[in-house]
Amino acid sequence: MAATSFGTPGASAHESKSPTLSAAAVPANLTPVRVRHSLLGTHSWYQQTVDGVPVLGGYYAVHTTKGKSVVQDGRRTVGKLPRMSAAISTATARQKAAAHGPTRSSRLVIVPGATTRLAYEVRTTTDKQVLVGASDGKVLKVVDERRHADATGKVFDPNPIVSQQNESLKDSNNSASAVPTAAYKTATLSHLDTSGYLHGTYATVVNSTKKKAKHAAVKSTNGTFNFDRSQEGFEQVNAYYAVDTTQTYFQGLGFTNVNNEAQDLSVDTVTDDNSWYSPGSDVITFGTGGVDDAEDQEVVRHEYGHAVQDDQVPGFGSTEEGGAIGEGFGDYLAMTMSQPNSPDNATTPWACVMDWDSTSYTSTTPHCIRRLDTDKTVADKTGEVHDDGEIWSNALFDINKGLGRDKANKVILEAQFNFAPDTDFAKAAKNTVDAATSLYGATDAAKVTAAFHARGIL
Repeated sequence: MAATSFGTPGASAHESKSPTLSAAAVPANLTPVRVRHSLLGTHSWYQQTVDGVPVLGGYYAVHTTKGKSVVQDGRRTVGKLPRMSAAISTATARQKAAAHGPTRSSRLVIVPGATTRLAYEVRTTTDKQVLVGASDGKVLKVVDERRHADATGKVFDPNPIVSQQNESLKDSNNSASAVPTAAYKTATLSHLDTSGYLHGTYATVVNSTKKKAKHAAVKSTNGTFNFDRSQEGFEQVNAYYAVDTTQTYFQGLGFTNVNNEAQDLSVDTVTDDNSWYSPGSDVITFGTGGVDDAEDQEVVRHEYGHAVQDDQVPGFGSTEEGGAIGEGFGDYLAMTMSQPNSPDNATTPWACVMDWDSTSYTSTTPHCIRRLDTDKTVADKTGEVHDDGEIWSNALFDINKGLGRDKANKVILEAQFNFAPDTDFAKAAKNTVDAATSLYGATDAAKVTAAFHARGIL
């Protein structure tokens, strides 16, 4: 299959609902690229062309589910070209690009923008994409296409309380000796680029790369990021690992478009005993008050839950119940990502989340910021999103127990695509039941319905 031109330069997509599109209804000047089948639908992708020449960044997609289609129109505006044939030869273009490595392929493309240009797209064996002007042979742009590298680093998984089964551990002002060496796990840090920083396909630490900057981003020249909790780099590694493994899990469930991006992480850059996701900038910020928040992977994954829902539904959570759904899902995501590495026992029950972070301000054990098994119902609503989030998270927890971890998470993630920004408990619950019905049938859907009935939602 020939390489596509999607994504360079970037293009914004405009979605519109439409009836099922026949082949004849697809606009002209599009070349089929591929068809993919997801859990519930079919996704057909096309490359924008002009006179048969691909337009960089120009695409068109049709996503069809149950006979209904959603169109993503990412076609680029293309200005008039002086000529549609190259003034230089392919061999000349390759010679120009060879400074960036031995060339392996080339083709003519249209580069849209303020000035539309005809160019050769040359790819090298060193994974560089080189754009060479077809009229003058000038190199217009060089892009390093290498995307994946692995490193190793020390992390808590999910946190010291759980791994050591010890509720008496305390922060002790970031002291390295406050946590036993056994609490650290040497983990693979996947999907990194080759910059040496914690910049990857699914997560990117956006702290300043200036060496003398406060809270500067850590860099490795040998593929190892080994820090202890007294060093700032530890929280950066821990946060990167938590997000990267969560997105990797989503991909393994079959979801290739649930916040599939390099999520920005600003780590230890504020002194608040708090962390938050900012929809406007798409950044998750982690504070250092009490236990540094990014030391607890359940805190990281809770905040990532907000980013996930915002990616699935732009502007999600504009009502109180929508906000409570967001908090409940974040707590649930923290729990379910810890399930494989956490014993569900009296010391650290699954339903108790963010155990390590909460040691700074809770005196009873087990230490929990919130729980997923409070048995709250809608009759217990207070109007505060974190409190009311325990209603929603309890329902999701019961779905998890009823269907099993992976089946439950497929249902929950699939359902959220159909939420509205101003959704409420009842509508979101119905979406979740519908997703269970479509994915697994009536028997499993009945278990989902029962979970919402128990909370007074349905």
